Amino acid sequence: MTNERKVTAWSGPLGLVVGLILIALAINYFIGAVSHERLGLLFLSLPMLLLGILTLSGLFTVQPNQAVVLLFFGTYVGTVRDAGWWWTNPFNLKKRISLRVRSLNGHTIKVNDKAGNPVEIAAVVVWRVRDSAQASFDVEDFEAFVAVQSETAVRHLASEYPYDAEDHEGLSLRGSTDKVSATLREELQQRLQQAGVDVIEARLSHLAYAPEIAGAMLQRQQAAAIIAARTRIVDGAVGMVEMALARLKNNNVIELDDDRRAAMVSNLLVVLCGERAATPVLNTGTLTP
Repeated sequence: MTNERKVTAWSGPLGLVVGLILIALAINYFIGAVSHERLGLLFLSLPMLLLGILTLSGLFTVQPNQAVVLLFFGTYVGTVRDAGWWWTNPFNLKKRISLRVRSLNGHTIKVNDKAGNPVEIAAVVVWRVRDSAQASFDVEDFEAFVAVQSETAVRHLASEYPYDAEDHEGLSLRGSTDKVSATLREELQQRLQQAGVDVIEARLSHLAYAPEIAGAMLQRQQAAAIIAARTRIVDGAVGMVEMALARLKNNNVIELDDDRRAAMVSNLLVVLCGERAATPVLNTGTLTP
């Protein structure tokens, strides 16, 4: 593993002045060689001109949130992180790496959750380069490495949790968003450690059942919602019936035997639990001739 070494380059204006001086001397020697017909000055001016041009080629700039990795014939020299205009050995190869925060919007992939149900899932990963040396030398292409490892982590995450918890208390992809996102970020950080990348945030951006089971799962969710609603209605209706019987008894409004009490309970439950308003049948008595 290669660790980043921070180096300080020479001032750019100083390198510019030295390069211009060498070129000016080369031109002066060339003019003197031509005017005085001195071949020695001519042979001296050509190397000096090349040296001046070579000196100017060592100038480079570093923008804010940018790093320049320096290589000398395949040997890692160091990294310049300070923004500004600098000069370095002209033979150093300069590789620029952005240190800005980047966002990876992952593609939607299909994978089976913990219960074996096919789901469609995607994630957004916010990351930045922490170590320019590791990003440059320890992986082939750190941007492609981040993309591949992000997809792998999302697949592994989906297989560790069900889409939805049956008891509404366990961890699930849909119901435990913050916990799932934290787990995804931790796993991604471990996977991208060797590439010198820091994961700032990782969060699911898309989550849905696969089309082949989406209809069946929708019916299942609707059935669960209906059962929950009916359970609440029945609980409320039983409480109202108990309250009505207790008040009738306490206020001595009417004495009910077991049969009439059972009939009253049945009628009240029908009225309170029915989906439509009850239509009572009034008994007006029997007309006798």
